[in-house]
Amino acid sequence: MTYSIVARDDRAGQLAVACESHFFAPGASVTLARAGVGVIATQAFVNGTYGVQGLARLPHAPAQTVLEELLALDDAPGVRQVAMLGVTGDAASWTGQSCIEAAGSIVDGPLAVQGNMLRSADVLPAMVAAFHSCDGDLADRVMAAMAAAEAAGGDLRGSQGASLVVVDVDDGNRPWERVVVDLRVDDHPDPIEELRRLLRLRRAFDSVSSTMFAPGLMVGPYREPAPGDLDTALTDLARAAEVLAPSAEPLFWSGVLAARAGRLERGRADLARAIELNPDLEVFLGRVSAAGFLTSEELAALR
Repeated sequence: MTYSIVARDDRAGQLAVACESHFFAPGASVTLARAGVGVIATQAFVNGTYGVQGLARLPHAPAQTVLEELLALDDAPGVRQVAMLGVTGDAASWTGQSCIEAAGSIVDGPLAVQGNMLRSADVLPAMVAAFHSCDGDLADRVMAAMAAAEAAGGDLRGSQGASLVVVDVDDGNRPWERVVVDLRVDDHPDPIEELRRLLRLRRAFDSVSSTMFAPGLMVGPYREPAPGDLDTALTDLARAAEVLAPSAEPLFWSGVLAARAGRLERGRADLARAIELNPDLEVFLGRVSAAGFLTSEELAALR
């Protein structure tokens, strides 16, 4: 009842898994990922064991071996469709003989696409072609494959939910910090386009977060950054403001950052625009200063 993709970009050091289905919240059951371990899609008549046990076993064996081991433990493998990919080696994919047509999979090194209940057998080759022809990063290429699947007919029953997860190949011993993208569309008439919209927002909010949580730049006493880093941060926040409009969040934090850096004219301009969009930010600005993000002198200079 789903089509999905698992893929790895060895140059970027990232793994991705994505799915779409005419089913509510498929991201809650179909797609699993863990930085430093791998990604899994378990679909058709879903058995969650493949996801949980697959991630537990992938650090110790190739994806194909793990998949075969778990299939041997399943009392109904014929109704399962599963794909697995580790941090090294090729992907593995299984389509049970009782999966509803059109059903199948294509494995191409560290890439696998699979689907069942598809409108036609054209869906899966379209996904592979779109993935390889896209010039973007791994998330972009996965989304290109998903869009190509829809254009080729997608799920015969229609569209409802989708998900996308991207993690790092290296977990840095802190896997919870190595999740690049984690997005779900639980119920939407065009889940792929909605997922694309959320990905744009995710990237914009990443620009805001990288500034908000940066020690020295925003957290704690201000420390002069490396040459060019301040301008880069302010430019990123300006771009985020365009994407996230009418949200005033990027403009607000751009104004705070500019003031901390002594660029009071820029700070006043950005904060004035932010407060115009959301008057409550006038009160919030005082609270931000009280929390130590701005000195009383900086706050007075901004008003």
